[in-house]
Amino acid sequence: MTTTTQRIYLRDMAPAQLVQGVFAIHNCQLGMTRTGKPYLRCLVGDRTARKPARMWNATEELYNTLPTDGFVYLEGETQPYQGEMQIILRNVQAYTPTADELRDLLPCTEHDVDQMFADLVDMLGSIENPALQCLANRYLEDGELMEKFCQAPAAMSLHHAYLGGLLEHTLSVMRLADKILPLYTNLNRDIVLVGLFIHDLGKCSEQTWEQGFGYSTDGQLVGHIARGSIWLEEKARACQQLEEDPITIPAPILRVLHHIILSHHGQPEFGALKIPATPEALAVSLIDNLDAKMNMALTAARSEPTEAEAENDLGGHFTEKLWALGNTRFYRPDPTTLPAEAE
Repeated sequence: MTTTTQRIYLRDMAPAQLVQGVFAIHNCQLGMTRTGKPYLRCLVGDRTARKPARMWNATEELYNTLPTDGFVYLEGETQPYQGEMQIILRNVQAYTPTADELRDLLPCTEHDVDQMFADLVDMLGSIENPALQCLANRYLEDGELMEKFCQAPAAMSLHHAYLGGLLEHTLSVMRLADKILPLYTNLNRDIVLVGLFIHDLGKCSEQTWEQGFGYSTDGQLVGHIARGSIWLEEKARACQQLEEDPITIPAPILRVLHHIILSHHGQPEFGALKIPATPEALAVSLIDNLDAKMNMALTAARSEPTEAEAENDLGGHFTEKLWALGNTRFYRPDPTTLPAEAE
């Protein structure tokens, strides 16, 4: 195996181009053709793009050596298929990338991290309830946690699955709430904003990203929901232990914030430990779900075509099936930009 060939990023690849090197692999599955022969299907990615990949005549033995989500060395060729570029694999094997290689493999937010964090701090500064403001400040003063918060992805492979994705997602849901809350005047704005700020913070402990996206031991054994709830208790105690102006977080506020963390996934089948049972918890769950699904849909359907795709009329009108969005293929075009069809 050799990886010394100068990297050509997926975003820049043209049809019938040889592909060789180290890539991230996502959602690796073993399928069956109509004639009953096994084949490998997956997404292959680097820091610039993800492309569907297939390996015909793959074996179960090969499949069992590959990570479902991880890194591989592969050889193959790009091929247009139904208006989209895919990769036909000839050789693929599990691979542990070096630190230098990881910089080419892990996607990163396109937004300025420092500016996003400053905007988030400004929004939290608008909280009026003294107990909730004190609580938010205890999180913000935790330098180690906030550093991880600014680096972590929001998920391994679904929404905001890139470095800085957790901060981007959190700021996005807080901005959504700020637009929606004036329409529902009986919702408590402070509770919703703090709930959105802390609902996914446990992912800073659940996930790892220094050597590729994965789950930590804490993530495997505790998870981000439980860890988030534990941290909430710790920050509440920190408010009580302040040398100047200590504040006891009222039990009803603390209980509702715990409930938001436990219920933000909405339903038990999606990981919720409780179904949202307060208006604020329901708002947090719905806003969280809206932002996550819109990020998935827009990333798949409305990303700008690459130069290679534009030159070769690739991209197509439909995406690959998005299993997290009902296993459907999303229509790409903005219909207002298309020419009128002949009657």
